[in-house]
Amino acid sequence: MNQPSFNPKQIISLLNLLIVAVLLLLVASGGLIASLMIKPGKLAAVAATVTTTNKAIQPASPRASTLWEAPLESSLPAGSEGEAIRYGKELIAHTSLYLGPKGTVAQISNGLNCQNCHLQAGTKPFGNNYGGVASTYPQVRPRSGRETSIASRVNGCFERSLNGRPLKEDSKEMQAIVAYIKWLGQDVEKGKKPEGAGLVTLAYLDEPASPAAGKLLYEQKCVVCHMENGAGLANGDGTEYVYPPLWGAHSYNQGAGLYRLSKFAGYIKANMPFGATYDSPQLSDEEAWHIAAYVNSLPRPSKDLSKDWPDISKKPIDHPFGPYADGFGEEHHKYGPFKPIEEKRRAQAVSN
Repeated sequence: MNQPSFNPKQIISLLNLLIVAVLLLLVASGGLIASLMIKPGKLAAVAATVTTTNKAIQPASPRASTLWEAPLESSLPAGSEGEAIRYGKELIAHTSLYLGPKGTVAQISNGLNCQNCHLQAGTKPFGNNYGGVASTYPQVRPRSGRETSIASRVNGCFERSLNGRPLKEDSKEMQAIVAYIKWLGQDVEKGKKPEGAGLVTLAYLDEPASPAAGKLLYEQKCVVCHMENGAGLANGDGTEYVYPPLWGAHSYNQGAGLYRLSKFAGYIKANMPFGATYDSPQLSDEEAWHIAAYVNSLPRPSKDLSKDWPDISKKPIDHPFGPYADGFGEEHHKYGPFKPIEEKRRAQAVSN
């Protein structure tokens, strides 16, 4: 049998094809060629990056199809009603431009935007969204002990999360914000809170959340956006924050909802660091608790809370200011462990 013969050009062509095929195979297998060019000491960091990237692009869980979704903006009504809703969204997204320290309408808040806490203008699943507000307000809130309207709830945020002063309820701005919130929840059954509204709820730790452990995690996971001193990052003209301050004079005060550890830990878990979602988190539950403990251990504006929780037995387990009806102290209520408090309250409820 005659053996096939190849001239040098054919051999070179075949070798080139083989090299290309091997390169494509290696690239498809997860970027191993790049890792071969990196010093061994850096391979762990590269592996972590690849793992995070792959995790972020996994298909959403089946649960995603059951979550509340904001109406399409194409469904906005025409005329003045639609204009008010659009203005309301603009105020939520860029609160500081209109109502911050350099606000064009008024100067009544600390420079944060509402969407710094209520992500994507209050529409992100488990991003502290507004999906369940219109359906559940007005309501009697144990914190105040009286019926609260949507406008009153918004002003609570202005006075606490934005560490500022309330808007007049009949103002154009308040009316626009309320119109936007009602539009977002227009399809939610009255009295119901849709899945995906608000925040995720994390299981309690068996030990206290640790500010010391949280500090180490903050330095690894959070500094790049929120800075080492927690001051965040403002835009070029200082009219609003690209990344908000987490403590200090321009952050939320001690009366804000996120000053409760369970709220802040749930918020962190489903949304932080940047790019995380409820079904593709980047932190463990324990890490989220510890980061929340660190951030909330640091100085921030105070607020007179003496009129909050007129019935002290209804204070949340992680409300960090006494007095309490369960016999546990402020440190325990702030950092936990919370299970003993929960068990004590259950026992008290049964005995009553």
